[in-house]
Formats: sequence, structure tokens, C-alpha cells
Amino acid sequence: MMNGIRKGWRPVSALILLFVFWQVAVTVFTIPQWLLPSPMKVISEGLASWDSFHIHLTSTVGLSVSGFLIGCAAGIAVAVTLHLLPGVREAVYPLMILSQNVPIIVLAPLLVIWFGFGLLPKFLVITLVCFFPIAVSTMDGFRQTQRQYIHYMKMAGATKGQIFRKVEWPHALPSIFSGLKIAATYSVMGAVISEWLGSQKGIGVYMTLASSAFRTDRVFVAIFAIMILSLLFFSIIVLLERWWVKGKKEELK
Repeated sequence: MMNGIRKGWRPVSALILLFVFWQVAVTVFTIPQWLLPSPMKVISEGLASWDSFHIHLTSTVGLSVSGFLIGCAAGIAVAVTLHLLPGVREAVYPLMILSQNVPIIVLAPLLVIWFGFGLLPKFLVITLVCFFPIAVSTMDGFRQTQRQYIHYMKMAGATKGQIFRKVEWPHALPSIFSGLKIAATYSVMGAVISEWLGSQKGIGVYMTLASSAFRTDRVFVAIFAIMILSLLFFSIIVLLERWWVKGKKEELK
């Protein structure tokens, strides 16, 4: 814990210096609030509008968590399937890479046309955002399993399923959690993008309304909320990684 505190003071100090510089610049150069509000103005607006903002925040959190769980479950399931079926992997994996060349913001209007303005297109957007990093990271983790362990298991007469459960899956956990950390931060971005498709509430909706009304302070409130949510989700995955991967390593010893 003390080691984490020693490492954490540097980014915290840099963030504080950034806010101080921002506050001084806005004050000295008398920048209009509608153009660039000061940090104190953003914080005060966030506190003043909390009663209305927390409804949007709750909606985005719900979308993010649901889409993250669906996307990660799909990504891990596809990665396991492609790993166990090399022929299918050779056919499908290049298509997965190619699909990432299409920006999700381009697919979003098509999803609305195909599935309407309900929850389904929103979940699909978040799922697609989270799917790729977790699928690729999981497959890389399987491929990086040390060959000698697999060789020893085969010599002991282990089946392919036993090799997967006892060797490949535990050794892939660090890579899987790396993908989960990326997907966790992407899920918030995906939720905000999905809310631009026609939601009645959510941080994306709040940001759109604030931007159209030139309430730049509220736009920054939404930006700060997105950053805090992404950092919170990332931290939760890091804690789960430390607990789970540590336990698996102890089992392997």
C-alpha cells in the first residue's frame, strides 16, 4: 500500500499543477466562461447540478457495465473457440482484424436503422467496443503459454481439455486481464456514443444538451465524469487481477 502511495503522488501532483495552471490562465487572460470555464467553475457547476446530473450518470453506468459484461463474455467465448479450433481461427481472425478498420461511430447509425432506438443498438455499440480487445488479448495469452508445460501434460496423458483447463487458461489470465482493463475504459466511451443515438438520459445526452446551449461548464462536468468512471472501472479490474491472478499463481506452484 505504501508503495502504491509513493508511486501515486507524482500523477496526482501533475494533475494538481495542471488545474492550477488552468485556473491561473483563465483568470489572467480573462477567458470567457462559455469558451473555457475555470476548474472551480466546473466543480461548482457539478455540485450545483448534481440532482439532475446523477440520473444521467446512473444511466451511463448501467449501460457501461451491462455492455462490458456482454462484450467480454462474447470476446472470451470467441477467443476460446478460435483457440480450440485452429482451422476456424485461420478463417475468422483476419476478418476480426479487418472489422476494426470500420469506426464504431460509422456503424452506430446503421444499428439504429436496423434495430431502432431501443436498448439493443446501444448494447451492440458497447459490446462491439469491448469485444475486440478482450478477444485478441485472450488469444494472445493462449498462444504465449510455454510449450514445455504443454509437452509435459501430453507426456502425462492429459487430454486437450485438461491441458486447456490446467495450463493454457491459467497462463492466459494476465493477458485476459489486460484486455479487460482496456475494455473497461472503452465501455464508458461506447456508452456515451450509444447515448448519442437517441437516448433520453445519460452522460452523452447531458453533454449534447449542454453543448447546444453553450454551457461549456456542463460539458466539462460530463468529461470529468467520463474520466472518473473510466478510472474507477480500470481500478476495479486491477484489484480483481491482483486477487485472482495471485491465487492462480499460488495454485500452480
